[in-house]
Amino acid sequence: MRIGIANDHRAYNVKEELKNLLDDYDIVDYGCYSNERIDYPKYALILSNAVINKEVDLGIVMCGTGIGVSIACNKVKGIRCAKIDNKDEAKSAKEHNDANIIAFGAQSHSAEEIKEMIEIFINSTFLSDPCYKIRIEQVEKYEETNEY
Repeated sequence: MRIGIANDHRAYNVKEELKNLLDDYDIVDYGCYSNERIDYPKYALILSNAVINKEVDLGIVMCGTGIGVSIACNKVKGIRCAKIDNKDEAKSAKEHNDANIIAFGAQSHSAEEIKEMIEIFINSTFLSDPCYKIRIEQVEKYEETNEY
């Protein structure tokens, strides 16, 4: 599996640790590449485009809280970015929402905790219950028409 990862300056150290923990995967680092202050939207949008263009199978994005980067990613048509805070949310993000990017707050989680949640997400499967598919289709339709 090819995984894209992006971050802001506040998540740089956690990202570097996480890359070492995810050595079973092909990791593509979309930046940022230091602790020097940057604006997160640039990197969140670069990662989102990589997911949309199928350069990677999954995106992982991080900032201090995970909130800003998840908002930025979700501005890209076709992205379903879920901010994850625990193992149950990691499982539901895949099973119920078929997320293609998962976001984490580096202030709240260690690299080891984030890796555990990523593994749960990867090992989960989108559920076949039609209600989940219908909800995703409603969001996609709204992206196109601004109507339900």
